Amino acid sequence: QAPLVETGGGSVQSGGSLTLSCVTFQYTYTHRYLGWFRQAPGKEREAVATIHTGFPSKYIADSVKGRFTISQDKTKNTLSLEMNDLRPEDTAMYYCAVSRPMGSVRTPPTKASEYTGWGQGTQVTVSS
Repeated sequence: QAPLVETGGGSVQSGGSLTLSCVTFQYTYTHRYLGWFRQAPGKEREAVATIHTGFPSKYIADSVKGRFTISQDKTKNTLSLEMNDLRPEDTAMYYCAVSRPMGSVRTPPTKASEYTGWGQGTQVTVSS
């Protein structure tokens, strides 16, 4: 399985913005879900946002709704997560992930176990 490569993490102050990017290679047109997950120390990995590669099905976690935007640029094989109004509780390692082929499943998978490919992660740190 081709690797996923994330970029864009860093350290910002509360209220700041960051955009994460992930090169998704050949997954762009394969009827899968692409997603961003995060994991803070001592906590489980949680879904932040997911998007289907073939039709407009998205999931945005309630904790980031209105602040984070997930998007896909098929011409560049890139998945992005625009993060605005960052808060200290957003501090975590952020991972790009790709699900198994899911055809026309319209309900975005949000469990980490439903994703079979992962990037190496990029750290986001928000200070108050």
